[in-house]
Amino acid sequence: MPIYRSIIIDDEVLARGVIRTFLQTDPSINIVDEAGNGAEAVIKILQHRPDLIFLDIQMPEFDGFEVLTEIWPHHQPFVVFTTAYDQYALRAFEVNAIDYLLKPFNEVRFYQALGRVQERLAQQAQPRIETLVNQLITEQASQPRGAYLRRILVKETGRMYFVNTDEISHLDADGNYITLHTENRSDRNAGAGLERHTIYESLTSLETKLDPADFVRIHRSYIVNLNYIAEVETYFNGDYIVKLKNGQQLKWTRNYRDNLKAFYAKSM
Repeated sequence: MPIYRSIIIDDEVLARGVIRTFLQTDPSINIVDEAGNGAEAVIKILQHRPDLIFLDIQMPEFDGFEVLTEIWPHHQPFVVFTTAYDQYALRAFEVNAIDYLLKPFNEVRFYQALGRVQERLAQQAQPRIETLVNQLITEQASQPRGAYLRRILVKETGRMYFVNTDEISHLDADGNYITLHTENRSDRNAGAGLERHTIYESLTSLETKLDPADFVRIHRSYIVNLNYIAEVETYFNGDYIVKLKNGQQLKWTRNYRDNLKAFYAKSM
């Protein structure tokens, strides 16, 4: 989960406390600092360069709009205005504020604003599809003929991203849909951080693109990363049970028994 940096700016201590309390229930927002007047806000924004600021309008030194005028040539965070005055609403949206919270606001209204913020932050963080595709084309073109995939492009509704092949513990297929099972490398022995990513391709096709020194077919529906195998046990009728380091178990069927040679070679 991405963590977004925020600063709370308000000359009222109690008002800052309310926002702080609401934000502390959301692990995706990290409060890096607070400011009690406009001049202090400018300094702290340029120092921390937050993704998001909660900005009061009427404050000593600089008002909220003057704060934005000072920082925008150098840094442009997303802005949620928090004020007791409704006459600034039109001007607030003219400077592309995400929301305008009129004090006193309740928790429900605050989380509505926060939802809009997170939507915009996620859109900003998501690389453009064209960029990802061009990266993949460039990467594949730079590899020698016959080189194996190091990353796999995953397409989901509204976004695309890469999955590193060395983070895939195993793959399973359902028709032409493949699920990539991944975990963070630091969690490899802990069974934590497991994730699933779905792509559209046949398992047989993808198998030819994966390094056989690391990935072997163990079942008509499974490919396993040898680096994630903890042990292999004999089972019935010539089959085997593969136990992964993350605690998951897969069946290695007798039809793919010849691929055990790769496992033995990796173990030596």
